Amino acid sequence: MRGRVAEGAGGVRLAGARVLITGASSGVGAAVAREMAGSGAALVLAGRDRARLEAVAAETGGRAIVADLATDTGRVAESAGAVDVLVSNAGAGWAGPLVAMPHDRLAELAAVNLIAPIGLTRLLLPGMVEAGRGHLVFVASIAGAIGVGNEAVYSATKAGLLIFAEALHEELRPFREIGVSVVLPGVVDTPFFQRRGVPYGRRRPRPVPPERVARGIVAAIRHERAESFVPGWLRLPARLRGAAPGPFRRLVRRLG
Repeated sequence: MRGRVAEGAGGVRLAGARVLITGASSGVGAAVAREMAGSGAALVLAGRDRARLEAVAAETGGRAIVADLATDTGRVAESAGAVDVLVSNAGAGWAGPLVAMPHDRLAELAAVNLIAPIGLTRLLLPGMVEAGRGHLVFVASIAGAIGVGNEAVYSATKAGLLIFAEALHEELRPFREIGVSVVLPGVVDTPFFQRRGVPYGRRRPRPVPPERVARGIVAAIRHERAESFVPGWLRLPARLRGAAPGPFRRLVRRLG
């Protein structure tokens, strides 16, 4: 298929780059693979749903690695080999009061949303340092920037990912050719809510298509953006929370 990605101007050139995308079976991960298809990048796609993952791989010319990142981080890194770009997109969710959350789901969210991206980065980063180039993209969430009621653990794992990306950005300052980007989507129209077992019911924000988030991810790589909100207006509540927490909480209650 024809891709829409041009080569990067200042960072990693996607043509000829090896790109590992996690959570590529569906949703945002699959959309990123489609967005990059035709760019000349060698796509390595990791996900749990074999049938869907292999279909995305066949469509985009990628190579599939069927794995659960909660337990298979090492195998994914070994199978992927040296990569130029890592898109850490795989995620798990759960909604409801914290006291009703099963412990195994708490452990799953921590493993998939936070421990796996950190572990995968630790395993793949030395290859980028040795090559003198690379780009790390972490798909977080607006929930990690503002906190969302009845999604306390999900919000906490995404907040941890935000801080990890920020700290890593500072740590890698001596390596100017290795970029770090964090992308914060709002609500995305994907199977995520069906998988977590609770449909999305808030009035605002309204869901955006995964293709829009995928374009934001690719733009973050091409233009070396450290932080990107999708849609862009979500930057405002994130900033308001830090500057004026009282008005922020009143706004959140109004939006419900």
